[in-house]
Amino acid sequence: MPLTALNASSAAAPLLELRQVHLRRGATQVFAGLSLALAEPRIGLIGHNGAGKSSLLRLLCALELPGSGQVLSQGQDLQALPQGRLRAQRVGMMFQNPDDQIVFPTVEEELALGLAPLGLPRREALARARDFLAGRGLAGWAARAVGALSQGQRQQLCWLALLLAGPRTLLLDEPFASLDLPGQARLADDIAACDRQVVVSTHVLDHVRDYGRVIWLHEGHVRADGPGREVCAAYETAVARELADARGARAGMRVAA
Repeated sequence: MPLTALNASSAAAPLLELRQVHLRRGATQVFAGLSLALAEPRIGLIGHNGAGKSSLLRLLCALELPGSGQVLSQGQDLQALPQGRLRAQRVGMMFQNPDDQIVFPTVEEELALGLAPLGLPRREALARARDFLAGRGLAGWAARAVGALSQGQRQQLCWLALLLAGPRTLLLDEPFASLDLPGQARLADDIAACDRQVVVSTHVLDHVRDYGRVIWLHEGHVRADGPGREVCAAYETAVARELADARGARAGMRVAA
């Protein structure tokens, strides 16, 4: 779906939406009444570790269930959608650690796994995976053992698997963390060219600074939500202030000692 069409279709119902979502994990209240409508083609998620970014992504692809509230996909309760092809067409997630995602021993088998909801015969799924790799200049990857790939290459494999599977919304959890600079640039280019909605959680602010929308999560709450440049600048200012306060506190302790 072209981005212009994606914008038009999302005007009626956001591709993803949270309504008064509560999520508790053990003794920790992760979200308390979080509501968000996610309609834009590119959305960044930023904030400290533990702010709730990964938990939000897991809710959005039904890997985690809210204690109360709703997670909607184009106006439909995501939990009410049958597992399999229909849900897989709506949303897919790339994990922060590729080893938490990869199942099969070879690249082509891992890519073919993403086509399983389509009900394709194994031979056809593998053929599609090889064609997909060849189209990206990676034909030599098909039979490679996943264990022989570097961390960054495994991260790239997870991205390729998500692209081939083809959900309408791609959720990326810290996708740049394992990549060198060329790898980051390639992934950023791929995201820019993607014709689907992409939600990116990252600490590398430069990759989302130009997004039309960035959400700053802080302790399970939305602290800022708006154009990427404004929200990233506000977050950087807050971090600088926190560091200055911490330095001042340490200096005061040394004087007192």
